[in-house]
Amino acid sequence: MSVESHNATPPTPAVAPGAECIDPAAFARDLAARGGIDPRVRALVPAFDAPFFQAGLAGYSDAAMRLIARRHGCPYCVTEALLDRTLLAGGRGFAKADLGELHDNVPGGADDHPLAGQIMGSEPAEMAAAALKMIEQGRRADRDYRALAYAAEGSFAPPAQHLRLPGGEQLGRIDLAEANDGWGSCDPEESSVVPEFQSSQEQESHGRAVPHSGTPELRNSETSFTAIDVNLACPVKKISSKARGGHWLAEPDGAIDILHAVRDAVPRDVLCTVKLRRAFDDTPEMASHCDRILAAAFEMGYAWATIHARTVQQKYVGPSRWDVLREIVRRHPGAIIFGSGDVWSAADIFRMIRYTGVKAVAVARGCIGNPWLFRQARDLLAGRDPAPPTLAEQAAVLRAHYDLLLAVNHGARYTEDLSSKQIRKFGIRFAAHHPKADDVRRAMIAVASAEDWDRVLAAYYPAAVPA
Repeated sequence: MSVESHNATPPTPAVAPGAECIDPAAFARDLAARGGIDPRVRALVPAFDAPFFQAGLAGYSDAAMRLIARRHGCPYCVTEALLDRTLLAGGRGFAKADLGELHDNVPGGADDHPLAGQIMGSEPAEMAAAALKMIEQGRRADRDYRALAYAAEGSFAPPAQHLRLPGGEQLGRIDLAEANDGWGSCDPEESSVVPEFQSSQEQESHGRAVPHSGTPELRNSETSFTAIDVNLACPVKKISSKARGGHWLAEPDGAIDILHAVRDAVPRDVLCTVKLRRAFDDTPEMASHCDRILAAAFEMGYAWATIHARTVQQKYVGPSRWDVLREIVRRHPGAIIFGSGDVWSAADIFRMIRYTGVKAVAVARGCIGNPWLFRQARDLLAGRDPAPPTLAEQAAVLRAHYDLLLAVNHGARYTEDLSSKQIRKFGIRFAAHHPKADDVRRAMIAVASAEDWDRVLAAYYPAAVPA
């Protein structure tokens, strides 16, 4: 599961007839005069004060990348998609949110908010239990969350699975049933949770405790997520012939079941949002599925939907279709819809908003190695000409990014080796801003240690030499 592919299309414009006539700078100034972003978004998330954010990027959008983006004006971030079963199996994913003890997708303290936790899976009950665990940051025993997912009669409880963490690290195989000491039932005398998911209203009417984190002791604003984002977009392969990610666009009934389960399980004061693509393929039937899922999501209380303007079958190949995205927005008047796809510059953000009518734009591949895109977008809102980063600014970010990776990976095996591997994939994208881009890229690919990284910065970014 990755946004980067050997077959991914290089940065190219979207299909948007007439968009070339849009003046993004003039539109940005006009948008700023009208508040910058739909006031409904600000009412839901006060810090979400500009019409753009960093999308979830598989293998990239860890706490280090998010914190760098926020320092350059990004108001809101989304984690990469977390597999529900990885969370339920007790895989890495939650820790005290202090730098030095962070893992890839744990909120990075007060500076890493607001943050949406994105989740993906195949079974409604599993998705619901994993979403609840994300919000509570695992404050109950793992077996309690698994009991919620598998207590229902006939629910699917896989005997074992191979776990791969976001970013690709292997955890090996884990026998879920054995790990839970026989999780097929949930004895109220032995567990603190209710063994099924119902809406808060339904449970209260039956005199039962609400199985979510509605109390302060179970949820802390600095260690939890602002929202749960349900991923119905990723073109990842099916697993055991079960849909997940974007494959749900071909099975709308299942997608709606998942949306219901997650919304019912998560506390009402926690936002639920959904990420999807414009269709599974370009057939009219699949296009209608997107509309049906959107309508259902908004009816059940999802705050907004982010729509990637490619189909699932396209993956990341070929141009996105802003013209199709515009029609989807028009068919759902009054809904809060965000857009994604072929946003490579700050100007593209405002060109997409003006052309399609979306309320905000998710920036994905366009911000890898380019956090300055967010600063440039704020420059346009303020009526300033956006400037490229100076070598000194690049130096500061490159050093800060590596230091943050060391902090994020603290406690992992071979922290420096892991951080060096990770900075290489970012570095080759950062190198594009350097006058000697090819030389810098080759030097960054060879980095294998903190010492190597220091040498590259000293050679090509004199401002980064330690005092």
